[in-house]
Amino acid sequence: MSGQGDFWRLTCFDELPSTSDYCLNACRSGDPVAGLAVLARRQTKGRGSRGRTWLDGGQGLALSVVLDGTQAGPEALGGWPFVASLGFYDGLLRAQPAAQPHLMIKWPNDILLDGRKMGGILIEREGPYVLVGLGANLVSAPDPDVLERTVACLAQCGSVPDVEAVARHVLDGLTFWSEQWRQKGFASIRAAWLERAHPVGTPLVVQGGTTYEKGLFAGLAPDGRLLLDTEGGMKTIATGDILLMEKGA
Repeated sequence: MSGQGDFWRLTCFDELPSTSDYCLNACRSGDPVAGLAVLARRQTKGRGSRGRTWLDGGQGLALSVVLDGTQAGPEALGGWPFVASLGFYDGLLRAQPAAQPHLMIKWPNDILLDGRKMGGILIEREGPYVLVGLGANLVSAPDPDVLERTVACLAQCGSVPDVEAVARHVLDGLTFWSEQWRQKGFASIRAAWLERAHPVGTPLVVQGGTTYEKGLFAGLAPDGRLLLDTEGGMKTIATGDILLMEKGA
């Protein structure tokens, strides 16, 4: 991961179907692509996690990057959601500092504003590369009737810079936190993530397939898995959709 910031090659497009698909095809070309960053001002077929579609609310961030996964060791995919969410969070905060009291990371890598989803991250492996796709509502949010839920946008906290400037802030954040991971290990990433995430004691529901667990957020295991304090004891969660509940619910 060393030196990632020295060779970010940001390419901007007015429109793409998917920035992550563009990066995926670049990885399959056989050419060295580590450091590639692709930004689309409009994305027509954005992809989210677990096969979902990422809807563009207009003038949002659609940014995907390619990293050399071999430099991060075997824990790459397990660590990158936390590194990426820290870089994403900090980059968005640099773009609009007034958002600080409103932003929060939801395990493992969603960005919330006042409890509503504002940004998400898709992480994939392709050969020796790790692809990180980052999407955020900046100026406006998708129609809640289409999404069947209300989401947030950064402009709720004030004016937002041009999307290319936001992308460069996020790239700076990714550079910083990937270097922190390389130099200080995952423990430093875990501590920084917990400072920006939903507080310990937050009521959560974890859903995934046939899984349904309800309890209180109890922090992160050393490897980043979620710790959930349930009526049946402490549970360690490796994957699932997280819903933040109101206290007393």
